[in-house]
Amino acid sequence: MLWVGLGNPGQEHAKQRHNIGFMAMDAIARRHNFSSWRKRFKGQVAEGSIGGTKVLALKPETYMNASGDSVQQAAAFLKLAPADVWAFHDELDLAPGKVRVKKGGGAAGHNGLRDMQRAFGSPDFWRVRLGIGHPGHKDRVHGHVLGNFAKVDTWVEPLLDAVADAAPLLAAGKAEDFMTRIALLTQQGPA
Repeated sequence: MLWVGLGNPGQEHAKQRHNIGFMAMDAIARRHNFSSWRKRFKGQVAEGSIGGTKVLALKPETYMNASGDSVQQAAAFLKLAPADVWAFHDELDLAPGKVRVKKGGGAAGHNGLRDMQRAFGSPDFWRVRLGIGHPGHKDRVHGHVLGNFAKVDTWVEPLLDAVADAAPLLAAGKAEDFMTRIALLTQQGPA
């Protein structure tokens, strides 16, 4: 399995909304004792096992609109079909902290997804959509996506912890259970 965190290379340690895919890969790698990150496939990779499934985590170091080159190299080396690739990315059209998983579909304006589709010649890879919310007007999208999370975004760390906790469900191919587990772990207030 190849899990790809999409983000801004060179800014991987910044708390930008666009980097939530990188942040998710870091949380998963820490929680599941993956190897140290090292350079490979035009990116940073860490290897590990989750629930008995081997996973290669990848953070492309290409520009976002060229992430497909990094992902395609890794998938070709591992002899994986697009259906064995999971892209973790920021999603404007989901409320902050919400997670949806789906296979295939459009890029919804996300340059990393668009380039992965180009590189694979197919949209049939999985997407783990990590909600960052919409700023309200299309003119503010660029600044919102590239802006840092605010202090009031207290949902970010609990979400990343929940993604790491629920990762064995995703590794087992149980996308619905993965989403349900995250929703339960990130509930606010009394049950």
